[in-house]
Amino acid sequence: MAETSLSSTPVFSARPTLRVAGQADERMTELLTAMRMEESEGGQSALELHLSNWVSTRQGQGELGFGADSSLRLGAQLAVYAGEEADPTEIFQGQVSALELVWRHGATPTLVVLAEDALAKARSARRSRVFSDCSPAEVLRQVAAALGLSVQLQGLDSPLGTWVQLDETDLGFLRRLFARFDADLQVVGQTLHAGPRADMQRGSVELQMHGQLSQIRIGADLSGQVTSVSIAGWDAGLGDAVQGQADTLRHAGPGQGRSGPAWAADVLGDRPEHLATPAVATAVEALAVAQAAFDRRARRFVRAHGIAEGNPRLRVGCSVRLMGISEQFDNTYQVVQAFHLFDQQAGYRTEFKAECAFLGP
Repeated sequence: MAETSLSSTPVFSARPTLRVAGQADERMTELLTAMRMEESEGGQSALELHLSNWVSTRQGQGELGFGADSSLRLGAQLAVYAGEEADPTEIFQGQVSALELVWRHGATPTLVVLAEDALAKARSARRSRVFSDCSPAEVLRQVAAALGLSVQLQGLDSPLGTWVQLDETDLGFLRRLFARFDADLQVVGQTLHAGPRADMQRGSVELQMHGQLSQIRIGADLSGQVTSVSIAGWDAGLGDAVQGQADTLRHAGPGQGRSGPAWAADVLGDRPEHLATPAVATAVEALAVAQAAFDRRARRFVRAHGIAEGNPRLRVGCSVRLMGISEQFDNTYQVVQAFHLFDQQAGYRTEFKAECAFLGP
């Protein structure tokens, strides 16, 4: 397996391009001096741009590049495209939430632009409410509709239950609810994508050490591994105690080799974990919660933190095949956090964190 070329030509420009209100803005693109876009599991991307804020006029004078009448203002819709400049890929779409002007002696002023994606609305206020006789999917649809977002959903049609949002933001509530079922949510434009982590796939990337992959720190850690997870609860309708236990991987994610729970059993012996929360009301729900917790722990067995050439396809939820590191650690991982970075010294690069449940071969 070989890396996929980032361009059809050996030399290309990877300067990010910027658009305001859907229109390409050449001035912003040319004056961009640094960029940081961050995304992670659980949703919400954040963007920070640094722009040189001094330009020459036709009269040979200088003025601020982005003044009060600029289209780059608080609330402006901003999109960032990255990759080969001739065929860029959108990596961020959101709204400007803050502007900061920085002056330094002997240097041109810098405009710092902060923006957040459409999930910013989901963290702006706390509320308390009850969703009765709803599936997690229906809860998501109701919350998304109130936020003005459309939904692209996979699964989560069960169980039916009563879900309480208690003095939480919408984003915090959804993250807590979806973690219960080992599910994730991400926003793309104005569409909220959600579903079990096992079913969510945002493409695949191959990275070769000393090729597109320039730096990697990777390790397998048994401290968080267990051989089983259990949880107990109470079925108020039937008046019975309920319990669930998981000791076999169901949704391990990409990769192959020997799993973290298998290593834990051999090295540490029997190592069970019992969950005190959340509350469960049926045996089916108890098993689902225990299984989600067991799978989530196992997927964090091997963790990688790498830096690669700027690649707009390296996103949260994608599979990344790491090669040329060592026999043990060459494997396929799932990206759980990504940082798309640009500056005038190092150019465009992507920093990422990824996880795998297996240590190979």
